[in-house]
Amino acid sequence: MARYRFETDEHVLFRSTLRKFLLKEAAPFYDEWEKKRLVPVSFWRKLGEMGFLCPQVEEQYGGLGLDFSYGVIIGEEMERIGAGLTGVGLHNDIVVPYIESFGSDEQKKRWLPGCISADWITGVAMTEPGTGSDLASIKTTAIKDGDHYIVNGQKTFITNGVNGNLFLVVVKTNPQAEPKHRGISLLIIEEGTQGFTKGRKLDKVGMHSQDTAELYFENCRVPAANLIGVEGKGFSYLMEKLQQERLIVALSAQTASEDMLEMTLDYVKSREAFGKPIGSFQNTQFKLAEIATKIELGKTFLESLIEDHLDGKDVVTKVSMAKYWITETAREISAECMQLHGGYGYMEEYKIARRYRDIPVASIYAGTNEIMKVIIAKNLGL
Repeated sequence: MARYRFETDEHVLFRSTLRKFLLKEAAPFYDEWEKKRLVPVSFWRKLGEMGFLCPQVEEQYGGLGLDFSYGVIIGEEMERIGAGLTGVGLHNDIVVPYIESFGSDEQKKRWLPGCISADWITGVAMTEPGTGSDLASIKTTAIKDGDHYIVNGQKTFITNGVNGNLFLVVVKTNPQAEPKHRGISLLIIEEGTQGFTKGRKLDKVGMHSQDTAELYFENCRVPAANLIGVEGKGFSYLMEKLQQERLIVALSAQTASEDMLEMTLDYVKSREAFGKPIGSFQNTQFKLAEIATKIELGKTFLESLIEDHLDGKDVVTKVSMAKYWITETAREISAECMQLHGGYGYMEEYKIARRYRDIPVASIYAGTNEIMKVIIAKNLGL
């Protein structure tokens, strides 16, 4: 059965195949991955074998040539298993599209087939310890030296930082540029490059199985051939791709909210207090009615944005609204649903506990929700 208006029979079959795969290859092991704080590379390779990594890549580079609508399905089904699989969406729909859109033919031939097979697992290295949302003020430099760049700096909070071996790194190729963003470029840096080391795996409040790490570059010699696009154009490339990145974040939060509602409905129908199901109490009914309404509003809004994005429309303002509102709503829903589970909601054996600690970061990454409000206000003419 189709979930969205744009879904065809092919989409329905794709979703069904993916869901069966995940129920066999991910769901039984997910708790173990959470405890070990890592999704194994072997799972990534299985995804690649099944065609679930970068299906949008053109056939000449080994992909299936599908559009972003299939990425939507992959993102939803991964999130239903758990937020720790978010690194797959980052690889498929955030990092690899930079190579597709701005890379040379030689770069595409070099890296895209491996991204599809999981020989290459990607990450994007933007954030630095002292910058956060102020991307134009990054300190990592890449100074030209013949046919190489010499990279020095540090990145933090890097998704896929442990499993990853191919990183899109945001650097300053012209530290004196004014305005500052004009000095930003994008370099691909492979694991094993001299001067590139990984720091510790970061211990997060939630999303435990999603590997996050620090990256260090000390006189790291990167071939100039690894420059993505044109030197000094990196900031504009990043801005161009943020619409899809923020849409992915909103989609994940929406899926998490739907999952929380479903599990809470099941719980309140079976859990009894004072001799009857707690779902029969008016307070419970009102809370769940409110949650269901918010979820339906989010779903309708998100579907229209996905359709506009697929049509190539500029919906930056609305996507900023969706990213802000849906992630904030998901955080509220997680607290309400945990409360409705009572003391059991605070137990790790109940999935709602994991949702409660996984969801807050969605209002921080891909641009904080405060930045989303800045964008919205600016585009309102304020």
